[in-house]
Amino acid sequence: MRKSVVAIVGRPNVGKSTIFNRLVGERISIVEDIPGITRDRIYSQAEWLTTSFNLIDTGGIEIGDEPLLVQMREQAEVAIQEADVIIFMVNGREGITAADEEVAKLLFKSNKPIVLAVNKVDNPEMRDQIYEFYSLGFGEPFPISGTHGLGLGDLLDDVVKHFPELEQDDQDEDTIYMSLIGRPNVGKSSLVNSILNQERVIVSDIAGTTRDAVDTPFTKDDQDFVIIDTAGMRKRGKIYETTEKYSILRALKAIERSDVVLTLIDAETGIIEQDKKIAGYAHEAGKAVVIVVNKWDTIDSHEKAIKEYEQKIRAHFQFLDYAPIVFLSAKTKKRIHTLIPQVLEASENHAKRVETNVLNDVIMDAIAMNPTPTMKGQRLKVLYATQVAVKPPSFVVFVNDPELLHFSYERFLENRIRDAFGFEGTPIKIFARKRN
Repeated sequence: MRKSVVAIVGRPNVGKSTIFNRLVGERISIVEDIPGITRDRIYSQAEWLTTSFNLIDTGGIEIGDEPLLVQMREQAEVAIQEADVIIFMVNGREGITAADEEVAKLLFKSNKPIVLAVNKVDNPEMRDQIYEFYSLGFGEPFPISGTHGLGLGDLLDDVVKHFPELEQDDQDEDTIYMSLIGRPNVGKSSLVNSILNQERVIVSDIAGTTRDAVDTPFTKDDQDFVIIDTAGMRKRGKIYETTEKYSILRALKAIERSDVVLTLIDAETGIIEQDKKIAGYAHEAGKAVVIVVNKWDTIDSHEKAIKEYEQKIRAHFQFLDYAPIVFLSAKTKKRIHTLIPQVLEASENHAKRVETNVLNDVIMDAIAMNPTPTMKGQRLKVLYATQVAVKPPSFVVFVNDPELLHFSYERFLENRIRDAFGFEGTPIKIFARKRN
């Protein structure tokens, strides 16, 4: 099901990023500590009570050297386009400023639910200062403190009330949904066209539940696919040209609905930090991943060149060591035939189930080969394991003490599971539980 999107909007220095970090801080703190995933982000997941939602920090969107008013307008436009609910943040210590009023004018035109948050109200004596903010016209102001975490519960209660009713995505389980992600100009649209032309099928554009994306169905060898093309969107204003970070917002919506994510890299320009950042979102979302090196026609494409480039990718994308790499040219269709088989395999592995008795045989053989470690005088005892979910395949390992399962030994068990059952193209998750 698509998650609601909340954006935090306001002029600079009202504390947007502080509130953002508080709301998503717990999630960010448990993100895997694997080299290659960039930590700075303007978009993440947050939870309140039983509701999970996506959160945008417009304070993290850097526009450039434009005047302040232009920057605020562009940041607000991003939120207006993307968000279901907007938190309009002001500074309780400074009162209403002309810049606040400019942002308010923009938000009035959005027809989106607006929740007014008055930040930096750090003690009860300051609460009387919030009443002037009623004049902005957005109803009751919510006093909060980013520094101390005060008032966020009441604020989020009101935010969640405004979430739209989101219907379950009506996706056929037998259809493979795949999205193409990557920084601008890596050839996403060209690859979509190349795939569809290759199949020589009549396709129809169906408006997807993801705003601004186009779902294009096609069939190959009796298998139904849908391409969620995030590259098919039209730019609507300067921000879409000047803010590369905006591509992440679009990619995340498509990732949510995908079974397999094609992460595109430009063979000409090589790997940059943005590539790792975008690929990291697919990994964290637990999706099957295929790395696609496009524009391979521009490179000396002998086997040695492929091996050297593959080594470079593995060094930069250590967290995607399970993802197959496909070298092709969307423009010339060179090696395009190698892509769909990898998508099929990754999708199949993403949904693969392993019988419990076979899994435990593999785990026990692994332990016999490499005995469990000892920590603080206690030895880890692995009692048994079972698979509890697919997409991605997830396993619970029951042990005497979960704290004794060090990351390195967990990785060893993961590698043995991969050796035994494949799982190329998909992440797998292992959870340690104490057996009662």
